[in-house]
Amino acid sequence: MRKNKLSVVLATHNEEKNIKDCLSSIEDLANEIVIIDGSSTDKTREIARNLGARIIKTSNKLMFHKNKQMALEKASGSWILQLDADERVSQELGKEIKTKISGGIENINGYYIPRKNYFFGRWLKKGGQYPDYVIRLVKKGKASFPCKTVHEQIRVEGEVDYLKNPLIHLASPNLASYLKKANIYTLETALKLLEKRDNKLLKAGDYLLVKPIFTFFSLFIRHKGFVDGIYGFLFALFSSLHFPLAFFKYLNLDRKKTK
Repeated sequence: MRKNKLSVVLATHNEEKNIKDCLSSIEDLANEIVIIDGSSTDKTREIARNLGARIIKTSNKLMFHKNKQMALEKASGSWILQLDADERVSQELGKEIKTKISGGIENINGYYIPRKNYFFGRWLKKGGQYPDYVIRLVKKGKASFPCKTVHEQIRVEGEVDYLKNPLIHLASPNLASYLKKANIYTLETALKLLEKRDNKLLKAGDYLLVKPIFTFFSLFIRHKGFVDGIYGFLFALFSSLHFPLAFFKYLNLDRKKTK
């Protein structure tokens, strides 16, 4: 590994609409780009390869972080920037990253990056969505994904510091993109419910009442999502609906399992 070489890594699946803009945002930053592609059926690999990425094709796993972990392992740089295809690195963030990896504190093995989340084209400033710190810049060999849930952070050995400039996250530009991700997340929750042997009545009370109500009021009131107006309301509402949708999927899976 060359000192201060930066590898940018991604795990992708059918990201032809996002991958060009994502990779273009780091073209002056990355020394190498490594993409673990989960057998995309669109032009993701072709577009990424034309932009200089090294592509490794694999299966599209439900626990997508397994592919993200593979991307960390395949990187050769002394530093790794892990991105999702719907994220963009601003010029300011790119400059800050270059500064940190070239002259940063020796015992810092990772950095939290603040993230600006866009929901239906609107930057959410409240509702727990900003600054939304995520660990994305790490030293090679000092970080890994636990691979237990889709919302987990990278785990870093040693000290972690903070960057100032935000990462742009175009998470849900429209309803279709939101529902696509929601389908994956609710299925994962349903499968985890299937593994547990808790009483169904208790699960129903928790997932149909307690969790949805708590989530909505936590995001919309406690975290001041109301400041973002209708967008803050919709984000809190859709987030709360995750639990009943996951519960009904669990019931369907359980019924099929017992047939």
